[in-house]
Amino acid sequence: MTEAPTPKQLTTTSPDSLETQPEENNKSTIFIVIGAVILLAIIAGIVLLAFQPTDTVSTVRDIFIILMALMMFVIGAALVVLIIQLADLTNLLKHEVKPILHSTTDTVNTLKGTVRFLSDNLAEPVIKINESMASLKKITDLFRFKK
Repeated sequence: MTEAPTPKQLTTTSPDSLETQPEENNKSTIFIVIGAVILLAIIAGIVLLAFQPTDTVSTVRDIFIILMALMMFVIGAALVVLIIQLADLTNLLKHEVKPILHSTTDTVNTLKGTVRFLSDNLAEPVIKINESMASLKKITDLFRFKK
């Protein structure tokens, strides 16, 4: 007994996906290189600052304290914007999505009623007629004389 070889499946990719893959790799590589250069510059700055006089170090410290305070203001403003966006989202959910869900529920309930009506008034009588016809056919087959 020999087994039949399994057919090989060919996979195709669109030309668009072939073009975007190298670009994405290039972008991520560029970001990694830029991040590494910035990290090395920060480390070099710290090392150079360690060998500077105390006046220079205290000036740089003061500048960093001021920058940290400015960052606190930026983060605070971003939090305010985030809270406003969250309030808008809550308003959207309450006034636009909730009515859509209610109308969808009403539509589903109407559809259930329609299906129940069709089942009771259309499908059930047809099924009963088919049962009766099958019974009559079986009875006629029993009484029929076979040659």
